[in-house]
Amino acid sequence: MLVYQDLLTGDELLSDSFPYKEIENGILWEVEGKWVVQGAVDVNIGANPSAEGGDEDEGVDDQTVKVVDIVDTFRLQEQPTFDKKQFVTYMKRYIKNLAAKLDPEQQVVFKKHIEGATKYLLSKLSDLQFFVGESMHDDSSLVFAYYKEGATDPTFLYLAHGLKEVKC
Repeated sequence: MLVYQDLLTGDELLSDSFPYKEIENGILWEVEGKWVVQGAVDVNIGANPSAEGGDEDEGVDDQTVKVVDIVDTFRLQEQPTFDKKQFVTYMKRYIKNLAAKLDPEQQVVFKKHIEGATKYLLSKLSDLQFFVGESMHDDSSLVFAYYKEGATDPTFLYLAHGLKEVKC
């Protein structure tokens, strides 16, 4: 199994069990999330509660919740939304911090295409949700989520160069 960690903080943000599609010249990864139900499981053991003096509502207390699989699996923490100025400020700092961690070949590709990816994200800014890894570090990579037109499940966007592949 492959886990993708935030290159800046080491937080786990994704794994190979969630397939991705490269967009914006490979700078962004697009991953489909799903709403899932977590909680108590209703197990039918074949008994007839009314014949055994039981009540229909007797049994397990249903404490189910709906969560997004990626957010729950990697314990992503939602952040307040950014306005355009805040987002540009964040991206400038992020690009500087990340470029210092990349090898020279990766830096060339990253710097060549990050502007296009940033413009792509800016075009969706009002629709984006922002997440960071479990450590909630100030300099961590952001994970972006939005709903495509007509979709009921969110789509996540990752900055690919900010991820480090780790074999588990």
